[in-house]
Amino acid sequence: MTRGKIRSEADLFNPYMGVDVVINKTMPAKNPMDTNPTAAFSTDIELRFSDLDAYGHVNNAVFFTYLETARTKLFLDRFIDFMDGGLLFLVVRAECEYRKPIRLSDRVVVSMNISRFGRSSFDIDYTLHDGSGSTFATAKTVMVCFDNKLARTVPIPEGFLASLR
Repeated sequence: MTRGKIRSEADLFNPYMGVDVVINKTMPAKNPMDTNPTAAFSTDIELRFSDLDAYGHVNNAVFFTYLETARTKLFLDRFIDFMDGGLLFLVVRAECEYRKPIRLSDRVVVSMNISRFGRSSFDIDYTLHDGSGSTFATAKTVMVCFDNKLARTVPIPEGFLASLR
């Protein structure tokens, strides 16, 4: 896979060229433990030309889409059974500290870990980086457990906590 390059003019208009979690066989994500000893999950993000703003770098609002993409991949990978049972994980707060612009040719990896647990909420910390020591941004989301059947917040299930140990 060629990172950061438009392969054809049609790619500019291809809706499937979107932000997506990719398995990059030519440049695999480093083990997150190599760069972040507390990271529980790491994934590559494929950049789109439409992510760029007039300054030629990824628009700041798009960083939150990258967080969502990584978080969705994590939840589908590790917590699908809870979600199938009607438990939702809702973002109630999101913050991002921008450190360095992301250009179309940059490699972007999102490493994340769950850093705090409350009764019904937990924090996810993120690092957006290039896999080689350069950090683009750090971020955090506060998530709340919401039972879709009961239509209310609920305590974090013990099974969820056990799956993280």
